[in-house]
Amino acid sequence: MAALTNAASASLVAPASVAARAGSSRRAAFQGARVPSNASARAGDAKRAAPLVRASADDAAPAFGRRDLAKGALAALSAPVIAAMPAGPAKAEEVSKYWDIVDLPLEPGVILLDIAFVDDKHGFLLGTRQTILETFDGGKTWDFKSVSNALDEDVNYRFNSVSFKGQEGWIVGKPAILLHTTDGGANWERVGLSPRLPGAPVLITATSSNGQAEMVTDEGAIYLTTDAARNWKAAVEETISATLNRTVSSGITGASYYTGTFSTISRNDDGEYIGLSSRGNFYMTWSPGQAYWQPHNRSSARRVQSMGWRPDGGIWELTRGGGIFFSTTAELPDNDDDFVEGKIGSRGFGLLDLGAKPNGKEFWIVGGSGSVFYSNDAGKSWKRDRGTDDVAANLYTVKFNDNDNGFILGNDGVLLKYNGRAV
Repeated sequence: MAALTNAASASLVAPASVAARAGSSRRAAFQGARVPSNASARAGDAKRAAPLVRASADDAAPAFGRRDLAKGALAALSAPVIAAMPAGPAKAEEVSKYWDIVDLPLEPGVILLDIAFVDDKHGFLLGTRQTILETFDGGKTWDFKSVSNALDEDVNYRFNSVSFKGQEGWIVGKPAILLHTTDGGANWERVGLSPRLPGAPVLITATSSNGQAEMVTDEGAIYLTTDAARNWKAAVEETISATLNRTVSSGITGASYYTGTFSTISRNDDGEYIGLSSRGNFYMTWSPGQAYWQPHNRSSARRVQSMGWRPDGGIWELTRGGGIFFSTTAELPDNDDDFVEGKIGSRGFGLLDLGAKPNGKEFWIVGGSGSVFYSNDAGKSWKRDRGTDDVAANLYTVKFNDNDNGFILGNDGVLLKYNGRAV
């Protein structure tokens, strides 16, 4: 496989269906035209990054039959682009002591994948079937956000990740697409991506409000920009497949002749990444300054479902069959066995994601069939939130913006909003 430095020197051509802005020129990995969506963007200032992205999810999910209004409204749309909200903003109703469900008027089968906020009230919600929703009241109600002018016709995009620093924001998706805003999402413009990009973009992080961002693909390519995507620099020299196949004697189980991708990728505030192999049999880490991803054996005999960072800098790990493990240090473990198993009593329910409040004490875990668990002692003990048992969805992601504002994202357009009550 060609090194990423080769890909970084390739020119990027904007899609033929979009007219390039005259005089624009890009000379690095992501050379090409920026394509306005609604209007030209204006400069802005600072906010927060998305820590975890799921690099793959099943786009076919069982119907959750509460959305008759949405079905009727969206059935009339012949194009894949959703241009307008059909029946006013969605609203929330309580489903448990801690969570309210927001009845989003989405077509059945939409999987919600990421959420990020410009400020305390204004945010964006992404999903499959090119879903982009916008809120101006902290997530209580949502409307569709049209970016149709930035999209190719007859392409059904999956929007994977969104991140903001102040008014500057980024969205990435699959097929490979990158959107950029400098006015808090009022207008989005498209940045062309090279057809030689290794893998699909799955995680974007706005690292500053002056045009700085990091983008990661499911094949482990990491690119950095400091000039609002005019130029990009490759941070690693090769994909994870190339690294593993070059180091087949490293002792990493399942790494020989590896041609897979990451299933989840997580970034901490220090710019370190942890990526889980698509088969869940090992994981890899990367720190700024390293030329390659570093492979690690999993700590559990069971395959791993998801991994991420704790607020203290340590790592959590969720395994098949409802297991949970924590690293014994507040940093990347030195040894593969530096993990201890937690006691959660999941009764075999699949656990898919862990989110922590910034206070570092209150943890939440979500999983299949509406499973929600919480801990108020940093994972030492757990209780089940039985109020969500009737939520007919798999819950993939849980994120907290601050101690009082959090969201759970699931399939079939299920969005739960934390109501602020203490556990």
